[in-house]
Amino acid sequence: MPELPEVEVTRLGVTPHIEGQAVQQVVMRRDGLRWPFPAHLARTLKGQVIRRTGRRGKYLLLHFDHGCLIIHLGMTGNLRIMPLNTPPQKHDHFDLILSTCLMRLTDPRRFGAVLWHAEEDGELELHPLLRKLGVEPLEADFTGQLMFEQTRNRGAAIKQVLLSGEIVVGVGNIYCSESLFRAGISPKTAANRISLKRYQSLELSIRQVMREAIAHGGSTLKDFVGADGKTGYFQQSYFVYDRAGEACRVCQGTIRHIVQGQRSSFYCVNCQK
Repeated sequence: MPELPEVEVTRLGVTPHIEGQAVQQVVMRRDGLRWPFPAHLARTLKGQVIRRTGRRGKYLLLHFDHGCLIIHLGMTGNLRIMPLNTPPQKHDHFDLILSTCLMRLTDPRRFGAVLWHAEEDGELELHPLLRKLGVEPLEADFTGQLMFEQTRNRGAAIKQVLLSGEIVVGVGNIYCSESLFRAGISPKTAANRISLKRYQSLELSIRQVMREAIAHGGSTLKDFVGADGKTGYFQQSYFVYDRAGEACRVCQGTIRHIVQGQRSSFYCVNCQK
């Protein structure tokens, strides 16, 4: 699944091509993806200008004067910028046709989403999909102190707490495993047993991992490509994720694999306590 770095890579890739452009046509090749496409979306967007792009967690946001288009890439989706009149392929479900190019959503498993939040519906942050999200991991209000304070009554494993997105948003399975390794924290450690000092180290690790992943174009394990069709290569830098049975790059111990909440966790028993 595309995680926060992949969505940010996508946002950075599409922004120069679509900001300031008016929508000429909306093409929907099916009724919807995870949820139905909004009724009258083609009429709602035709002639309207994309003022700016944004992102909240794993949701890509296209801001118009009268509302916001919310796009989620699901499990296998990607957005690409293509020349006008590029023929669609089997899994190309949604196009925004602009004056100089088109932006196309490809989603083989159809778990993505395209939704509309009209200005009259209230603040965007109150949208049902956004209102319970935690702070952004690259923003100033994400701190080790915040994680420490909000985990005093949480006895669940730190990996599960981070994946819930209630404290910090977008730290998905891959980047959670890598961040915990760099901070030297076992994914099995109870969140309320981690000290403030270790949470401060985890904050720095999360920020570092996210920035590096974005700089490397994200991770491409199966389907993800950026807006230019290129794959990411952060997976070449993994310390633990998907490396079960291999030697730790730091201590030469063996990377272990466990399952937590139906998600795979990878860690080094020597480096992570």
